[in-house]
Amino acid sequence: MPGDSHPRFPAGLAPRCIALAVAMLAAVPAIAQHTHAPAAPTPAPVASIDIPLDAGAREGIVRSRVTASAHGQSLDCNGVALIDVLRKAGAMPAEPLRGGVQLGRRVEVLARDGYRVTFSLGELDPSLGNRQVFLVDQCDGKPLAADSGPLRLIVPEDSRPARGIRQIERITVLSP
Repeated sequence: MPGDSHPRFPAGLAPRCIALAVAMLAAVPAIAQHTHAPAAPTPAPVASIDIPLDAGAREGIVRSRVTASAHGQSLDCNGVALIDVLRKAGAMPAEPLRGGVQLGRRVEVLARDGYRVTFSLGELDPSLGNRQVFLVDQCDGKPLAADSGPLRLIVPEDSRPARGIRQIERITVLSP
């Protein structure tokens, strides 16, 4: 056909290339619609949970003897597993954690002087990290002194005692 040629393409090829390009561009929105799944609804965030620190919050929980070393001093303490305190407060399920929101939750422990440490729930879950963390109220058979207590954390498996926070003022479970 006259006019079907282009100086760079053999006769009749230019209109076919243009038609192919137009068809491909027209198909892009349809392809995009079929390859992308609709966004899943975002789960509602679980409110933060303040963990009670009074003696009643630890009542009925099995106590454990915990030994550790902090700043060159040997510690022989007595307290309860943090995971048991969290479970009693309803902040940690008894069954293994599942993905999503549960594994994004974390425990923040705040000291009187503003020092804070954080553990993920997955780190504490026995089926995942199985990190042993204890909330102690006694060392050497006596209640903790004011410069350490009334409560402190002992994390026996940590290489250094940086998360062995003293003078605990608040424990909160936070959502992502």
